Amino acid sequence: MPRAVWSHFNDRPRIQIEFQLAANGQKVVCDLIADSGAGNKRSTIDLILDEHDCILYGGVASTSALLGGAFTGTFPVYNIRVQVPPLGFNQLLRVVGVPAVPAGFDGIASFRFLNRFTYGNFGDPDQFGVEM
Repeated sequence: MPRAVWSHFNDRPRIQIEFQLAANGQKVVCDLIADSGAGNKRSTIDLILDEHDCILYGGVASTSALLGGAFTGTFPVYNIRVQVPPLGFNQLLRVVGVPAVPAGFDGIASFRFLNRFTYGNFGDPDQFGVEM
């Protein structure tokens, strides 16, 4: 099974994903906080990003989502292609655009996204990883 692991950032678990810029196709690597407490398995949202980034990565707002918790209110939902190259993961996901994301991170990977994989520290408390 392919596995990808990352060191923690500010003692918080992170996952790196890739997007392509809409303007020129250049790849951008983003650090997301891996937050299994963001949403539940029935959620329709995979990631939470800054709304400007959603547009930069070619997202087209398709609907809106009502969030509670760290982000409260109604926010636009974008369909954006997301890649995790070490796993061969390349899918169109539902991403919520919010005005600001946690400091030091480019966004949040929610439980719905993380639940696609086996995830955890795989025996090393200083890392976080996912495997297919």
